[in-house]
Formats: sequence, structure tokens, C-alpha cells
Amino acid sequence: MGKRLFDIVFAALALLLLCPLLLAVALWVRLDSPGPALFRQQRVGRGGRPFHIYKFRTMRLDAEAAGPQITVGADARITRAGAWLRRAKVDELPQLLNVLRGDMSVVGPRPEVPRYVALYPSDVRETVLGVRPGITDLASIAFRDESSLLARSADPERTYVEQILPAKLLYAQRYVRTRSLWLDLRIIAWTILAVLGRPGAPRHSPKP
Repeated sequence: MGKRLFDIVFAALALLLLCPLLLAVALWVRLDSPGPALFRQQRVGRGGRPFHIYKFRTMRLDAEAAGPQITVGADARITRAGAWLRRAKVDELPQLLNVLRGDMSVVGPRPEVPRYVALYPSDVRETVLGVRPGITDLASIAFRDESSLLARSADPERTYVEQILPAKLLYAQRYVRTRSLWLDLRIIAWTILAVLGRPGAPRHSPKP
């Protein structure tokens, strides 16, 4: 209950304070390329229940039909506005709405698309999906340059499935085992540092 109360207060205050920025970004996205300002995609949440995650749209409207569900390097599907929004992580801010709805938490394992959740080992699935997914987590910080890492691979999706996804799941399991309000506050601070390009955020490999 304490975590949920924190999520509601944090998300509500953040939306209130960021309202001018969110409106400006929404207008920019609409003017930059045809289509809506927000993008919805199905993800898997707590207990394995599907929900729609909200983001500012950073790709062309036909992006999902025209390529994989992972982003690799300078993906041609990304719009001009989208490139900046992704670098600054501003595209994730509409997920504050998901937090208010109860689909997500501010901090928690990042929600995956059903295609990749189907690859989770059963025991890992039970652990990771036992909590609400989050806007940010340890894996988001450690793999903040994920797109660049995948761009150096001859087979990006295989690299994601065989190397990056297992590491993310280790981070997620570690979070679930040790979660606390103090850890959430530290992850939020590390996330801000990472977005600003400052040292201090964890980049080491997770331990089982």
C-alpha cells in the first residue's frame, strides 16, 4: 500500500508539473509526422495480464508492420522528433498515466511484449510478473545504450533474446527480492543521472 500511495502521489505531481512540456511535445510529434501524438502497445503486466502502455510516438505509423519489435541503432522508422525524444527518454513520460491507472509502478521491471514474455523460464516469469512493471528499473539504466549495442550485432534480435533479455531478467529478479522505497528512490535518482549523462548509475553485470 505504501508503494502504491507513493506511485500515485509521484505520478500526479509529475504530470501536474510537466503538463506544459507534455503538451509541447505532443504538438511537436503531431507537426513532425502524420499520426497521433501517443503510441499504444500491448505489454504484459502483473500476474501476466496484458495492458496497453503509453508513449509519445517516435516512429512512423507503419513502424510495427515494417520491422522488428526492438529498435536497432539509427532505425529508419524513427522520426526526427522521435530521435530526440528517445535520447532524452521523454517518450516514456506518458507512462505516468499507466501508473495512475494501476497498470504500472514508477519503479519496477520493465514490461515486455507478449512475444518475449513467452520466452521467460516459468520460475522467472512467476517472480518478475509478481509485481507491477515500472517506468524505470536497474536494467533500464544498465542498458540505456541498448539500441547502440544491438546495432553492432549481425543478428540483433538473437542478441537481444540470448544476451540482453536474460541479463534484464536477472536485474528484475534482484529488484523483486530486494525492493523497498529506499531502493526505488535510488533508482529514480540513478535514472535522472543517466538521462543527464552523469556517472553514478549502475552499469555492471547483474548477479543471479
